[in-house]
Amino acid sequence: MGKNLKGKECGKGIYQRKDGLYSARYYAKNGKRKEKYFETLPEAKNWLADTRYEERHNLIVTSPDMTVDKWFAYWVENIICDLAPNTIRNYQERYKWNIQPVIGSMCIADVKPMHCKAVLNRMETTYAGSTIRQAYITMGTVLKSAVMNDIIVKHPMHGVRYTKPVRAADDIKFLTVEEQEKFLEAAAHSQNYRQYALLLETGLRTAELIGLTWDSIDWKKHTLTVSKSLECRHSQKCWRAGPPKTPKSYRTIPLTDKAYSILKSCYEEKDSRNEAETLSQILEYTDSRSGERKYLVMRDLVFINRRTGEPAKNSSYDTHLYKLCDEAGIKRFCMHALRHTYATRAIERGVQPKVLQQLLGHASIKTTMDRYVHVTDESLANAVRLFQQTTPPVTKKGVERA
Repeated sequence: MGKNLKGKECGKGIYQRKDGLYSARYYAKNGKRKEKYFETLPEAKNWLADTRYEERHNLIVTSPDMTVDKWFAYWVENIICDLAPNTIRNYQERYKWNIQPVIGSMCIADVKPMHCKAVLNRMETTYAGSTIRQAYITMGTVLKSAVMNDIIVKHPMHGVRYTKPVRAADDIKFLTVEEQEKFLEAAAHSQNYRQYALLLETGLRTAELIGLTWDSIDWKKHTLTVSKSLECRHSQKCWRAGPPKTPKSYRTIPLTDKAYSILKSCYEEKDSRNEAETLSQILEYTDSRSGERKYLVMRDLVFINRRTGEPAKNSSYDTHLYKLCDEAGIKRFCMHALRHTYATRAIERGVQPKVLQQLLGHASIKTTMDRYVHVTDESLANAVRLFQQTTPPVTKKGVERA
């Protein structure tokens, strides 16, 4: 037990510093020490009791001086912990670089619309519209959650808007039919051809492709089930398994003949491929639907690099794509553009948006409509031809009735 400056016991976890302040501290479940200073001993005891209760019961105790920083930390660790790692990382980056410098240290109850607007205004000259939109969504989601949990009474972002334009849907990169043919021709003899071709046949996200294992494929039903993802954490120099991006991303996709043929050819070669020591790992992750622990056996991965025997990183796929684009004489694009292309081809061929939403694993039909349903020159020409074929002929007496 700590003591005050007169040598009297203050209680477990509390002591008085030479400057007269009382230090209250304890170790959280994650091993990190939490410490705060107070002018009086009762204040230190109350804070310590509240935070220990919060830690023990996995709750957050509302206090008049709760900061945005404290609420954000709790929100990440306890409320959105079941989201995909990439999504959580995006929230954390926007908070760290844009939101925290302006309102992080503020008492959350004191945050007003003008403070939220200040966050966006500071980004105006140096950030793209899409990044400002991400910060807007992050800040709005964090504060809305505080309202829903009775941390604050009123949402401080009412009336707050960002003004910098976001990239329009038709600016999103996808390949035209001609570009797609040129690209596949250039990629035909490359080691990653089957990965690229499969994305164009299924619309998988890159992390879903990298994390694809043999148990995800039903050879009899000709289907592929998406239930996990895999990504390389460059900062930690390790591979991390996780659930798909959202609960709606769990899905079973009927395979086209070409997709089935691609996977079958990979399966026939799996026993003769070069495998690195990395593939001996079994990665644990949490199923975001059931909360159960799941395991990804890396030796069962469908796609690995032929030369290294390890999974290919997203960045290495993009680097390889750039070379193929230069060879094909088309504008460079990244892996995600293949998913855009799949969606565009599907719409051009008459796939209904609601069906496409399920195939892509979108949580909202709005995402499918806004992000992936492009009006291409070819689809416009087809629409005019269809209109022309079904338009009744005009006679001298007017339009004939069918």
